[in-house]
Amino acid sequence: MEVQCHPHRYRSILRGSDSPAIHDNIPLEKLYDQLRAGVFLNNRTVKYSVENESKKNCFMLHARYFIIQRSDEPSCWKWVIEEDPSSDVVVLNVRWLDARCKFEVSILSPKTTYEVVFLIKLTPSASGWEDPVHFGVTLPDGTKQERKVNLKEKPKGEWIEIKAGEVSTSECKEGQMELFMFEHSDHWKSGLVFKGALIRPTN
Repeated sequence: MEVQCHPHRYRSILRGSDSPAIHDNIPLEKLYDQLRAGVFLNNRTVKYSVENESKKNCFMLHARYFIIQRSDEPSCWKWVIEEDPSSDVVVLNVRWLDARCKFEVSILSPKTTYEVVFLIKLTPSASGWEDPVHFGVTLPDGTKQERKVNLKEKPKGEWIEIKAGEVSTSECKEGQMELFMFEHSDHWKSGLVFKGALIRPTN
């Protein structure tokens, strides 16, 4: 694993921090404990952290960071807070499942392969998942990676990691990639808890 001398663009990333205690005057050595534990950005919709040994950037994009169709309608979705201080979202009853967001590739560590992993959970009473759900990533050059996952085969009541794709910062150095999760059939669906998506280095 390639070791960085310091986290890539960490100062500019931390300008979006929700904590007033983090500012440009703090030496990097004093910031490391906070960076390893994770720092919330953009009104607690993103959590930025740094790997201990490699110093590579990691990001957790929480559900509120995504544009989720009809997520403001209480009859379709319900926002809940579990053990993590960020909010999860539960689908109560929908036919059209669609969650998307865009993320800037240039703040990922250079010369690194990242995987994009969605975090979901099915409640014990989840139903309507007869058709596969699409998970994927569209890279800045338009290349699309997509997986179809049958959630009926997944265990209920526990968090599930679903890999949607990868991005190499040796090849993609700037621009926005889009993360997406959707299922557009006419079946009524319920019982899906969506926490968000991890963008984490694999090398």
